[in-house]
Amino acid sequence: MPTRIRIWGIVEAARRGDRASRAFDILILTLIFLNVLAVIIDSVESIRMRWGAQFDAFETFSVIVFTLEYSLRIWACTVDPRFRKPITGRLRFMSHPMPIIDLLAILPFYLPFLGIDLRSLRVLRLFRIFRIAKIGRYYSSLTLIRHVIKSKKEELVLTTVLMGLLLVVSSSVLYYCEYPVQPQVFSSIPATMWWAVATLTTVGYGDMYPITPLGKTCASVIAILGIGMFALPTGIIGAGFVEAIDKRRNQTRVCPHCGKLVDADD
Repeated sequence: MPTRIRIWGIVEAARRGDRASRAFDILILTLIFLNVLAVIIDSVESIRMRWGAQFDAFETFSVIVFTLEYSLRIWACTVDPRFRKPITGRLRFMSHPMPIIDLLAILPFYLPFLGIDLRSLRVLRLFRIFRIAKIGRYYSSLTLIRHVIKSKKEELVLTTVLMGLLLVVSSSVLYYCEYPVQPQVFSSIPATMWWAVATLTTVGYGDMYPITPLGKTCASVIAILGIGMFALPTGIIGAGFVEAIDKRRNQTRVCPHCGKLVDADD
């Protein structure tokens, strides 16, 4: 049991003064960044042709390390009271977002050994980019994003529904305005949704645009509505960050001995 407790302390984000855990975190973070860099460089065909064997060897080494890390987390997670039960506790731990990301980081390597068609291997290799999401375990700023989205999920769901409704309405209006004169461009409401997305997001690629006076008028109103509609989730998330940062500041206290700020959790 003491060994399991120590392993859990090492593989989890390091606490102050735990050198072994800090060294482990640095190792994993370095490996993550190197893997993301390798995925990017490996996409250059000339480099891949010359250094492909080295990239494959580094990939194998990385998967071994990440698999060991994932296995140790599953083995030691019962130390946490939330996952105390040997079977159901581990299953509950594996269903959490970060363990799922850990699994996605290594899964593409093992899929070909499970009978996956090798022709799809090139596509599966792209899923290695999921490894960059593993840094969320070690950076509190990224964890803060998750907390903000979770705390504002009801408001974000509402604005998403409103944006979806606006998308459908604007696509339908432009379709009926432009279809009689541009049947090949605005061929259907689903096809017109591409124009609606480009307009509501103020991107405006120019590949689809209205030419009738009524269509232009409706498109102008839709574009203005899009600016206001997409400002809603931005404001909600911004307010959530302000609340979360204020809450974090209020959870700090001053050490009576050294005068430094100390987290309330310590």
